[in-house]
Amino acid sequence: MSESDLPVPSIPNARDAVRALRPSQIREVANAGFGVADVLPFWFGESDRVTPAFIREAASASLAAGATFYTHNLGIAPLRAALAGYVSDLHGATSAQHIAVTSAGVNALMLAAQLVVGAGDRVVAVTPLWPNLVEIPKILGAHVETVALGYGERGWQLDLGQLLAALTPDTKMLLINSPNNPTGWVMSRDEQRAVLAHCRRHGIWIVADEVYERLYYANAEPGAAGAPSRTAPSFLDLATRDERVICINSFSKAWLMTGWRLGWIVAPAALMDDLGKLVEYNTSCAPAFVQQAGIAAIEQGECFTQELVRDLKASRDHLVSALASVPGVDVKAPPGAMYLFFSMPGASRSLELCKAMVRDVGLGVAPGSAFGPQGEGFVRWCYACDTARLDAGVERLKRFLREHAAAQ
Repeated sequence: MSESDLPVPSIPNARDAVRALRPSQIREVANAGFGVADVLPFWFGESDRVTPAFIREAASASLAAGATFYTHNLGIAPLRAALAGYVSDLHGATSAQHIAVTSAGVNALMLAAQLVVGAGDRVVAVTPLWPNLVEIPKILGAHVETVALGYGERGWQLDLGQLLAALTPDTKMLLINSPNNPTGWVMSRDEQRAVLAHCRRHGIWIVADEVYERLYYANAEPGAAGAPSRTAPSFLDLATRDERVICINSFSKAWLMTGWRLGWIVAPAALMDDLGKLVEYNTSCAPAFVQQAGIAAIEQGECFTQELVRDLKASRDHLVSALASVPGVDVKAPPGAMYLFFSMPGASRSLELCKAMVRDVGLGVAPGSAFGPQGEGFVRWCYACDTARLDAGVERLKRFLREHAAAQ
């Protein structure tokens, strides 16, 4: 048989579940900005400020001391202890036996999903939502159904009855992100209480993405002190540590450590042995020197985080006021996170709109469609920067709308 008689090999492809995943439209818009001079990027969820010096110095000292070896799958003991104290201070007694350190918050989300869902399982997610949360269960073969927040005079709101109706007894896992990316919506304590009771009745796992919990701008609910809350309402405030609740967190937002890739999980102690196996087969462990930086963030960073939240609230209020003066823009001040998710002319085709704004005026925001069909009609603007930069962005938005109105 000659070579010409051999069968032509088929094109190699990834498995169907992977090929069906949505690509990131945020990245698609950012890629459209490559080669465009003087782009103002507000598309990614990170501050324009570097990680605080005391955190960077802790990592440098750890590296200088030779902390370059493998560590325990669940994290070094001093960091787990520091996190246990931190979580206890915010949400009530939590032991290190309920803490696992992960290589970023998104890694924590993958690990949580791998712990509790598999092929054919039913997952419910509240949307609009950061696409990673919706797509991760699909990688595992799970089926994801969504319940959409509604937008109105009070901003983004949850229809609690609709969510509870969707949480049928055959549901394996509920995904909640509060404070929410992209909308800034925050689930209320009463909503959490109702959802927790419902999930308890039906044995449904709650995976709560709470990475923005410290970026919360509302006052505390009525209580003994009545002081402003340091954190958004959390399922950890209501649930025991050994029931079907897994809370995900990250060092990325509250301490400006996006590039460090360090997160943690609070979960039932009974899961930890199996979670350690999954960490081993995913990443083995978080880097030792990065974990030392995490200890510095926890032990020295509270004043920094509180100052950061004050700065973000000021930036939020400034941008809301500026955008509210732009004809055709409908924007509300959300109670949490670091984004405005607002409607504007042309946003019914938000991906095309955002690419045009990058190309024509050098303004980079994220398309609402990146966060699912329920996000179409909106765009997301990260306001974690100084107000002068925000003002420059608003001027570019006004110029884009003027020029396109004239062209029509």
